[in-house]
Amino acid sequence: MNKDPKRRKGCFRYGCLAAITVPLLIFAAIFFAFRSSRSLPDRFVLTVPIGGELPEIQGDAGGLPFISSRGALSLQDMLFILDHASSDERVREVLLEIGGLHTTPAKAAELRTAIEGLRAKGKKVTAFLSSPEDSDYLLASACDSIVIERGGYLLLDGLKAETLYYATPLGKVGVKFQAAQWKRYKSGIEPFTRTGGSPEYIEEIGALLDEVYQDYLSYVSRHRKISRDSFEAVINGEALMSAERARSLGLVDAVASRWDEERIMTRKITGKAPEPDDDVLVSASRYRSAVEWPVKGGSRDRIAVITLSGPIVRSAGEDALELGSGVDLETLRKSLEGALEEKRIKAVVLRIDSPGGDALASAEMLQMLDSAAVKKPMVVSMSGVAASGGYMTALAGRTIFAQPLTITGSIGVYALKPDVSGAVAKLGLGRTVVTRGRFADANTPFKPLDDEAYGKFMQASGEIYQDFIGKVARFRKMKTERVDALAGGRVWTGSQAIKVGLVDRPGGLFDALREAQRLAGIDAKNTPGIVLYPEHKTWVQSLLQGGGESLSARVAAAFRQQVLHEILPFRKFSSLEAFYAAMMTSGQLRMVAAMPSEIEIR
Repeated sequence: MNKDPKRRKGCFRYGCLAAITVPLLIFAAIFFAFRSSRSLPDRFVLTVPIGGELPEIQGDAGGLPFISSRGALSLQDMLFILDHASSDERVREVLLEIGGLHTTPAKAAELRTAIEGLRAKGKKVTAFLSSPEDSDYLLASACDSIVIERGGYLLLDGLKAETLYYATPLGKVGVKFQAAQWKRYKSGIEPFTRTGGSPEYIEEIGALLDEVYQDYLSYVSRHRKISRDSFEAVINGEALMSAERARSLGLVDAVASRWDEERIMTRKITGKAPEPDDDVLVSASRYRSAVEWPVKGGSRDRIAVITLSGPIVRSAGEDALELGSGVDLETLRKSLEGALEEKRIKAVVLRIDSPGGDALASAEMLQMLDSAAVKKPMVVSMSGVAASGGYMTALAGRTIFAQPLTITGSIGVYALKPDVSGAVAKLGLGRTVVTRGRFADANTPFKPLDDEAYGKFMQASGEIYQDFIGKVARFRKMKTERVDALAGGRVWTGSQAIKVGLVDRPGGLFDALREAQRLAGIDAKNTPGIVLYPEHKTWVQSLLQGGGESLSARVAAAFRQQVLHEILPFRKFSSLEAFYAAMMTSGQLRMVAAMPSEIEIR
C-alpha cells in the first residue's frame, strides 16, 4: 500500500498521464490531418524523390506525424501519384529528384513507363541527379531533360552479379550442410555447399544480365539520341566522369545546384524572381495527402488490389518478417475476406513482388486465392519478382501480366540441413540425448542425417517439387513433362516467360487494372475506385490497436521504429538470409520455394 499522499495525489500517475496524453494525441491527429489536407496551389511543380530499393508497398504507419520522416515512397505510391499528376491541370511540371536508386529491373522499367505516360499527357518531366550511377541514369533517361548536380559525378560502370560462398570458411569452424535440391537450377543451396557457382547458376545469371544490359543500352541510346556504340564506349572507356564532362558528352542537359534548379522551376511558374513565400514546389507526400487516394473513382464500382510483398511465411511472427517485410497466411486471408465481402468490389488484382519462401505456405496461399477467384475475377500483376512460391500464388489469376524484365519462374524446391558436429567437437561441448522413436534425434543440427534419414529428406522435398509442377500443369493447362522441362529451378524474365507459356501478357499494374475492369463488366468509360489490401493502418490506428501493451509503450515503440527507419532506411537483408538465419537458430528442416538470388540495378 502506498502511504505517500503526495505520490497518490500527484499528476504523474498512469491514469493522469493517459488523461493528458490521449487528448494531446487526438489534437495532434486533427492538426496534422488538417495540415495534410490543405488545398494545393493553382499551379505548381510536383517534386518526387526517387531512391533506395523501391519497396512495393509501405508497412503500417507506425511512425508519429510530429516526427519528420525522410522515408522513401513505395513503388505503388509513385505509380498512383504520377498517374494522378498526368491528368491534373494544376501540375505544370514534374521534378524527379533521383539518387541512390538500387532496385529490380522491372520496377525501374515500370517507373519509366509511368514517366513516359506523364510526357504523353503534355507534362514536362525533369530529372535532377545527385552523383548518379547506372540505375539513376537509366531512369532519368525517360525524362525530357536531365540536370546533374554541380560538383557531382556520373558513374556509369555497367552491371555485375556477385555471390559469396561460405562452404570453406564455415567448414573451418566445423559447420557443414546437407542439401536437397530440386533441381539443378535451384541454386539457393550453393553458397553453403560449394566454393563457387555451378555451371547452371553462371548460365542463368549470365542470361539475366545480358537481357538487362541490352535493355539498358537500347533504352538510354534511344531516349538520349546517342548511338548505342557510343554509349557503351562511355561505360567501357570513361565510367567515372565529372558533371561537366557528362554534359560535354551529351549524357546530361545541364549542370546546376539544387538551389539553382528550384529557383528556375519557381520562376517558370510565377514568371518573376523567386520569393520566400512562393508556394509552387509541392512534394509528392503533400500531393498524395491532398488528392483522393489512390484513385478518384467515377462510379460506385471498385477493384481490389491485394499485394503480396516480400518473403512468404506461415505466420507474421516468423524470423523472416523480423529481418524484412513479408506476407503471411493470416494477412492474405484477411485481405481476401475484405475484398469478397465488399459488394462494390467487382474484381481483384493480385500484385506480386515476392521471391517465394515457405513451400507449404505458398501452396496454401494458392488454395485460398483459387477459391476467391471463383467468386470474383482475379488478374495477376507481377512486379519486380514473382518467382518460386511467388509464381505459385500467381497461378490463381485468370490472366497474368509481367514486365519484360520481371524475374519469375524458378519453379523448384530446396532444403538445407545444418550440421554443427564439427564445431561442437572443437568446442568440447558434451551432449546427452534420451529419445523415444527411431528418428526422434534425426532433425538436429548436432549431427548429420544418416543414409536412411537423408533418403526421407530427399523424398519429402521431391514430393513437394512434383506437387509444384503438377499445380503449374493444371492451372496453366500444360503437360507435366513440359512444365518439368521449364522448371527445375530455371529463372525466366517476363518476356521469356510469355514465350514459354508461364505468363500471359506484358504489362504493369495499370494494364492489370484495365483487364480486371473488363472481366468485371465495368463500363470502360467509368473509372472504378481502387481499394488497397492489406489495409494500411494510420499511425492513430497503430497506437490504439496495439493489443495488450499500454499506450505509452506503443508510443515508445513507434518512436523507436521511426528512429530506426531514419538510421537504416533500406532493408539490409535479402529474402533468403531471413530463412537462413531462421534455419540456423532453430536447426529445423525447411522446405523452401524461393529465388536462389536477387537481381537489382545499382
